[in-house]
Amino acid sequence: MSLSDKTRKALERIGLTSYEIKVYSALLKTGQINASDLSQKSSVPYSKIYEVLGTLEEKGWIGSDDSRPTQYFAKPPATAIETSRQNFESDFKSNESIILKELTPLYEQSGTSERPDIWVLSGVVNIASKILEMVESCRNEVLIAIPKVAENLAKEALPKLRSLHDKGVEITILVSEDVDSETLKSLSRVAMVKVKKGLFGGGIISDKRYVVILLGEDLGTSAEAVAIWADHSGLAGFAREYFEYLLKESKDVK
Repeated sequence: MSLSDKTRKALERIGLTSYEIKVYSALLKTGQINASDLSQKSSVPYSKIYEVLGTLEEKGWIGSDDSRPTQYFAKPPATAIETSRQNFESDFKSNESIILKELTPLYEQSGTSERPDIWVLSGVVNIASKILEMVESCRNEVLIAIPKVAENLAKEALPKLRSLHDKGVEITILVSEDVDSETLKSLSRVAMVKVKKGLFGGGIISDKRYVVILLGEDLGTSAEAVAIWADHSGLAGFAREYFEYLLKESKDVK
């Protein structure tokens, strides 16, 4: 059975060449096999087969043994894809560091001022929608301060918080001491939760960049509830410092 065009294109998008796809799919069908036979089975020219096998092995899609001639075998697709993902992330971080090291000073020297997005959100529905959107799109870290008036919003966000927790996102939640004990227990299953006496303000900081700061006390049913949303690393950094200050004054969940 040949691969569908959809699967073939998906494999190409994650970094496999046409020859690599042919060789890997042939190995899935044949099991362990030597290079000469694999060249015939995959229709990859013998002059190219060792080069293709070498790159596939480097990418973590196949393995080989010490027999003579060498026998090659396919690794499980899930294992191969996970290896590719990890390699991509590692390469991306390495390239990111190189790029930012050289380009950031050029940007700063140009005198171009930062033009962050800063918006005022009004109404409980709009504020809740933005917060849930931020939680859902978070990739690395989220810090959340939940006053009593935002308790229902915390309950609504629980499924998304569980999903982030399962993805390995670091979640820290600071709650008012009068938040319901059942809510505390539910949050504690997916995050590090701390309790702060007299926590009036609230907000969320996602990935050290996006921030929502709740203004005023009433997030119950008021259409006048107001918050600030910003895509601004400086403002998020300031909010994060204040959050960490409050965290030091807080207590563990009993």
